[in-house]
Amino acid sequence: METTRLDQGLFRTVAPNGLVILTELLPGVRSVAAGVWVRTASAHEARGKMGVSHLLEHMVFKGTERRSARQLALELEARGGALDAYTSRDHTNYQAHILDEDLPRAVDVLTDLVRRPLLREEDLSLERNVVLEEIATVEDTPDDQVFELFSDRLWPEHPYGYSILGTRETVAALSAQDLQAVHGSGYYPANCVIAAAGRVEHEQVLALLAQEGWFEGSAAPSAPRPPVEPRPAHRGEEHRIERDSAQTHLVFGTDTFPYRDRRRFALSLVTNTFGGGMSSRLFQRIREELGLAYAVYAYQQFFQVAGVAGVYVGTQPGTADRAAEAIRAEYARLAREGLPAADLEQGKQQLKGQVMLSLESPQSRMSRLATLALHGEAYRPLDAILAEIDAVSAEDVAAITAEYFDPDRQTVVRLGPGAG
Repeated sequence: METTRLDQGLFRTVAPNGLVILTELLPGVRSVAAGVWVRTASAHEARGKMGVSHLLEHMVFKGTERRSARQLALELEARGGALDAYTSRDHTNYQAHILDEDLPRAVDVLTDLVRRPLLREEDLSLERNVVLEEIATVEDTPDDQVFELFSDRLWPEHPYGYSILGTRETVAALSAQDLQAVHGSGYYPANCVIAAAGRVEHEQVLALLAQEGWFEGSAAPSAPRPPVEPRPAHRGEEHRIERDSAQTHLVFGTDTFPYRDRRRFALSLVTNTFGGGMSSRLFQRIREELGLAYAVYAYQQFFQVAGVAGVYVGTQPGTADRAAEAIRAEYARLAREGLPAADLEQGKQQLKGQVMLSLESPQSRMSRLATLALHGEAYRPLDAILAEIDAVSAEDVAAITAEYFDPDRQTVVRLGPGAG
């Protein structure tokens, strides 16, 4: 196997079968965060199978070849550890946070979940109902639902617009065979990244993975998964959806660029300044000066083939038009003027602080390692990343604000009373 030292205590191995393993030694802690990322998720689903990756993530916890559902729940929790999972647009993750001495147990459990789930038909009806309850929770939470609606309107012909949870109709129609098909076509070593950070030695992780059979087999899947292809987003549209609620919820947003695009630092800097905290323009204008909202913020997300940047606000129905007008005015000012030199320097310091603080735990270090492999990005030391943030120029910011913060580019979804 090919092992490369990327930095002090940080190693990367690529196995002959395509599996990628990254570890980082943090000698000052007594725990390890370890996880398996599968490059199969909602972006690889057909519309009629929407939610199948998320349901599969649930179903692996119903039992494996070695453990019952209760044994899976107890195996690490009984030792003070934690076991978790999530499904995103581009990947599905299974992770554990345990004492360093329990790493062999955690690798065994994670392998069980990813490689040896039973996926029995008799378990499906119960777990399907759990997911339907999860969907109902989103439907009862309008400040969550408005983001689902926004994604659908921004990318109506692309899986990035699908609900990760699926719909009531698609989830109700999924079978155990559907889950087995996704597992068979996506849950193989070459489609996985394994990362661990904490009090852990790289050779120990490789030995444990070898015991669990991770290095066996070829890189070829049993059936190829569908590719994620970029498709145009719908820009500059407004959609109003009637909803009986105490507030009107609005999301403004547009498509941007993938994670691999180095402009992400400039965009993140602008997003922070625009609506990233109490000192941001939107918070000061919409909440402090006008008193139109309790919650108002800007956000961005980066995916494999695209990204999104937007703004959320929740306000009373009678003030929704005023809030929307004020947000559009702030968009227009930012697109027209960019950022003054003082704001640019403050934004750099804020983003650098966020980056450094985000790496204060084994879990965040583990996720950083996995992100490198998932997006095919070369490792750079923290100082190099901070230097790259410092190198963002006024011209870089002006190009970002002019293209992506033009108010006419934003698609708007309004959910609430009188919105229809």
